[in-house]
Amino acid sequence: MSRSRPPPLVTGISPNEGIPWTKVTIRGENLGTGTPDLIAIHQKLEADGTEKVEGSMTQKLENVLNRASNTADTLFQEVLGRKDKADSTRNALTVLQRFKFLFNLPLNIERNIQKGDYDVVINDYEKAKSLFGKTEVQVFKKYYAEVETRIEALRELLLDKLLETPSTLHDQKRYIRYLSDLRAPGDPAWQCIGAQHRWILQLMHDCREGCARDLTGTSGLHSAVSDPDSDARPPALGHLGHTASLKRGSGFQSGRGDAWRYKTPQRVAFVEKLTKLVLSQLPNFWKLWISYVNGSLFSETAEKSGHIERSKNVRQRQSDFKKMIQEVMHCLVKLIRGALLPPSAAEGGVRPGTGREVKAELSGQWLAHVIQTLRLTYESLTALEIPSDLLQTIQDLVLDLRGRCVAATLQHTAEEIKRLAEKEDWVVDSEGLTSLPCQFERRVVQSLQSLRGVLECRPGEASVFQQPKTQEEVCQLSINIMQIFICCLEQLSTKPDADVDTAHLSVDVASPDLFGSIHQELSLTPEQRLLIVLSNCCYLERHTFRNIAEHFEKHNFQGIEKITQVSMASLKDLDQRLFENYIELKADPIVGSLEPGIYAGYFDWKDCLPPTGVRNYLKEALVSIIAVHAEVFAVCKGLVPRVLSRVVEAVSEELSRLMQCVSSFSRNGALQARLEICALRDILAAHLTPESRSSFKQALEALPQLSSGAERTLLEELLNRVKGSMHLQLACFQAAPPPAVKT
Repeated sequence: MSRSRPPPLVTGISPNEGIPWTKVTIRGENLGTGTPDLIAIHQKLEADGTEKVEGSMTQKLENVLNRASNTADTLFQEVLGRKDKADSTRNALTVLQRFKFLFNLPLNIERNIQKGDYDVVINDYEKAKSLFGKTEVQVFKKYYAEVETRIEALRELLLDKLLETPSTLHDQKRYIRYLSDLRAPGDPAWQCIGAQHRWILQLMHDCREGCARDLTGTSGLHSAVSDPDSDARPPALGHLGHTASLKRGSGFQSGRGDAWRYKTPQRVAFVEKLTKLVLSQLPNFWKLWISYVNGSLFSETAEKSGHIERSKNVRQRQSDFKKMIQEVMHCLVKLIRGALLPPSAAEGGVRPGTGREVKAELSGQWLAHVIQTLRLTYESLTALEIPSDLLQTIQDLVLDLRGRCVAATLQHTAEEIKRLAEKEDWVVDSEGLTSLPCQFERRVVQSLQSLRGVLECRPGEASVFQQPKTQEEVCQLSINIMQIFICCLEQLSTKPDADVDTAHLSVDVASPDLFGSIHQELSLTPEQRLLIVLSNCCYLERHTFRNIAEHFEKHNFQGIEKITQVSMASLKDLDQRLFENYIELKADPIVGSLEPGIYAGYFDWKDCLPPTGVRNYLKEALVSIIAVHAEVFAVCKGLVPRVLSRVVEAVSEELSRLMQCVSSFSRNGALQARLEICALRDILAAHLTPESRSSFKQALEALPQLSSGAERTLLEELLNRVKGSMHLQLACFQAAPPPAVKT
């Protein structure tokens, strides 16, 4: 047979002799049946001269052996054919069994992908690649190509899942590791970072658009946007319904129920929702970058193979990622600024992008809440170890909002101060004060206390007053508060009688209300209102303004000296004007009665009787001064010296003028004039000032001098008699005067 195969095993007489498969046993001796053996035998016989034997011995032997071989082939052909087929089948089964991993791998990859067993797929692929990646066997190459096709489809599937949003950080890391193990082209991790960056920006803009839609809806100011967990959210935001909640500012609203939420201004609710959104997304975004930088996203095998290339990528990507974080921060700050801070004059009072008129500015209370929310947001981001320079825009926004909050609070306080005049009840205490100064101080102090948290500098924050513009604005607002209250006092001092409520008017029961001027009248007189306001002005100067200045200093306000100076100057100006008005009301009638009284009954200094006492005009003037004393004393004892001193100055000045206008005096006239001038001077001695003393001196100098001791004696007697006869009326002047409020 032409094909080569191992010869069958033939057992002869001696089965233990010979080599199996190649030898035949004849008479106990081995004889080879192969062609080389026959040739060797032929050559041996020829060498021995056996050719002389009839015919060729080897030829006959060869013929015999060929016939034997043909007979054997005929006998065993079927058996040998079946054995060859069995051997071929066995060999094929051996190959299939040995390489069944490769042949089954395409189907196994599909099944494991459907089940999500990506780790199994990657392990099988790595094994197949190591075994058949460089094979030249066509069958193996064909099946390995099928494996590569399915692996490429897996790479695309994993990349799609990686770039899908929203997704958890755990899934992102898992898909990146899978793609890294599969040697995916490009930089899937960086692609994921870019997709997350775009997703966060989209969420922020969707949040703004959602709030804009709520503003135009029928729900009014307190619409669904006030509820951060409302189902009425844009499609992109809908995926965030089950994300981690904000781990900070939510405490401001927790436990307050729906009523509190509906009271929250929509712009504040928008800021809360926006910051909650950023804090739910940015931490994972930052952690993904950190894992990208330190290589924990990649497997050890991929890390070793791509370490140099990845290091280059990280260096190139650092500036790009920094820009991404800055873009997110700028977007956050821009949206919050647009929602909270008033637009510039160039914007014409319309909020950018909305086309709607700007609503009233938020109160200081809500601005303080927003500041607290942003501070907690900053602290949460700082805890992630994000560099502070990337978060500087938030700090700048917080600083601006703090300044705006201080200004808004002071403006609101000024509005409240304007309404204090309506609460004046004109109830006067023992010191001549109403409750108005205390109410004013209490309002200002409460306002400053509400700003304590805003003015406090957290780590990394600058002082609100570091900017000159803010300093000037706050200083001017503080001055404005003081001046508004001063204006309230001025309005109260000129309030018509019909507008004054005297139901609660009271005075000190110990005061010598000789004329019952306050208890018996149904309304306050203009003079009484002036006195009460003057008393309040004195208290403001001595106590209230100084206390408020101390509170300003306690809260680190700048320009306190200017605030105090300007406020005091305004207060003193009002005080002086009101005082002059009161003196004009009280002193002018007394002064105006002197000249008619002196010359009543055609009195003539040149022709008069010897003096027996002071005349009625002087007594009437003293009674009027006593009435002024009583009125002032009933309201505010401290004002008595100041008021009486000015009244005495006016009376003495007029008396001096009248004496200097007299051309000549008779002896009796001169004595009468001296008696009246000295009596008035001595009775009012406790309230004399240098000006009034000078006026009395000038009046006396205008009189002829006393010519004898008898006249001096008579003058003394008459003075003592006058003082004795009016002792009861003059008692108010003899008592030790209370300390003067003003000098």
